Amino acid sequence: MLNRREIALSALAAGSIGICAPAEAQTLSHSNYRVPYRHRPRWVRVDTQLTPGVIYAWNSTRQLFWVQEPGRAMRYVIAIGAEGRAFEGTARVSRKAIAPGWRPTESMIRMEPQIYGRFRNGLPGGHPMNPLGAAALYLDQGGRDTFYRIHGTPQPWTMGRSFSSGCLRLVNEHMMDLYARVPVGTPVVVI
Repeated sequence: MLNRREIALSALAAGSIGICAPAEAQTLSHSNYRVPYRHRPRWVRVDTQLTPGVIYAWNSTRQLFWVQEPGRAMRYVIAIGAEGRAFEGTARVSRKAIAPGWRPTESMIRMEPQIYGRFRNGLPGGHPMNPLGAAALYLDQGGRDTFYRIHGTPQPWTMGRSFSSGCLRLVNEHMMDLYARVPVGTPVVVI
């Protein structure tokens, strides 16, 4: 039996609930935080040299673009890795998951045991403290997992900041929109 959250996630991933839904209708984020209008996804013009079908992210501006056609992309505001932890380079989406489980890496536990030590056994998908949020796109390079993800977050107020352990984070509702648009195999360029 599906619960309300699973139905909402499935509908959003299938595209039957759009990103234009009023803020009151967006129920995936577990807080009363209202995402600023300027942070909401929108179609924008981009350099026509950007390749359609590629995700581009700029760490400096905290923005991610899913290029749909020459000169046109869906723009998302993101949170990036804290200083010295942000991913840069090229990768590809190797896997997609709705409500993924999460486990901190050994290096995360070593660097910040007070934060990550208690989660060493991981958190199941859907857990309110799971940092991967509603969905995740897993990134690899040459067939090897980078351990970096493009994912949702239970902390929507972090958008536009350097905050995470390195992954690119979107508001859960925005992540579900991107998730529905992006196929496995999509190239990702992070600058």
